[in-house]
Amino acid sequence: MLNTGKLAGKTIFISGASRGIGKAIALKAAKDGANIVIAAKTAQPHPKLPGTIYTAAKEVEEAGGQCLPCVVDIRDETAVKNAVENAVEKFGGIDVLVNNASAISLTGTLATPMKRYDLMNNVNARGTFLCSQACIPYLKVAKNPHILNISPPLNMKPMWFKGHVAYTMAKYGMSMCVLGMAEEFKEEGIAVNALWPKTAIETAAMEMLSGGEALDNCRKVEIMSDAAYVVLTRDSKSRTGEFLIDEDVLREVGVKDFEHYACVPGADLLPDFFLDSEDISVEDIDKFKQKKAVKQASSEGDELSSLFGTIKGLCSEDAVSNTQAIYQFNVTEHGAWFLDLKTGSGDAGQGEPPTAADVTFSLDKENFVAMFTGKLKPTAAFMKGKLKIKGDMLKAMKLESLMNKSKL
Repeated sequence: MLNTGKLAGKTIFISGASRGIGKAIALKAAKDGANIVIAAKTAQPHPKLPGTIYTAAKEVEEAGGQCLPCVVDIRDETAVKNAVENAVEKFGGIDVLVNNASAISLTGTLATPMKRYDLMNNVNARGTFLCSQACIPYLKVAKNPHILNISPPLNMKPMWFKGHVAYTMAKYGMSMCVLGMAEEFKEEGIAVNALWPKTAIETAAMEMLSGGEALDNCRKVEIMSDAAYVVLTRDSKSRTGEFLIDEDVLREVGVKDFEHYACVPGADLLPDFFLDSEDISVEDIDKFKQKKAVKQASSEGDELSSLFGTIKGLCSEDAVSNTQAIYQFNVTEHGAWFLDLKTGSGDAGQGEPPTAADVTFSLDKENFVAMFTGKLKPTAAFMKGKLKIKGDMLKAMKLESLMNKSKL
């Protein structure tokens, strides 16, 4: 996606732009010569997260834009309003708002502390509303005003709520802002749209959630910044209130080759949350099927028993110390199996675990074998609906990390 220069001189306010998708959008716009306002919390280097508002500002300026880095916790009304006023004073106005900042915790109702619930809702839903409220008076007088929320389509299927209802509520709050504000400000020419990735994106959040093990199955942040560029350079009066998917946006403007966006060319790509299987192309489904190729055995019962003999190799005092979880696998037509990485030096075998499982996986035999022979990653199986998970999602991810390190 080549730059066209359409954002030259435009002022773009981006929340959470010190890294990830937000920073990628900032750098893309900077290549046009845009003015970028980076509104984010990270002023000092974080031990686990790359970049600060100042390192991001330096990259923006090196890319050809001007930048105003602002230390902003978007839960703080005063901080947001001060950042908007400083941006207007420095650049003369605001043309585009990108609501990118987001907090995530994929935990169930009983495993979500209210402090974490409040963080997600205050950053995602309230923060988006607050930033929009502060910027709209200036967007009203801009020539081609846009608000772009990095949020998903409003998919009301229970599967997108049951495992992480607090996160889904918070994220859908951002999308509901699109639904309402697009209609509210349509007559004033402010386009309000949402953009969401078709596949998982290589970000700090994905690295944290998967322990870094799923990054090979992600696309680079540039696919989102290229798609955002297309949306933000449209006539704001032409399209509003849309829930857009990155790949669809780019296909619409003639992009056909997406391989260069893959972190590892040719690798299986993880579909992102909130998108139904029908949103995955036939080509993608065929690709997964062709690469699955699970080795068949004459006796399925013997195969599972043999496989669990190998799985016992995961058991050790170190694994127990690092994992502290009991897993139960309900395999269709083959009953329950367990992996105990919580007591002693661990154990694995047929039947239910001796004490209640922290995580229960439900799947068919073919996908179970594929998962434990390295043909199918648990995260991919879950995202595609081939694996149901009940319990502590973080402990489920610990198992995937352990499996990858052990090369089962």
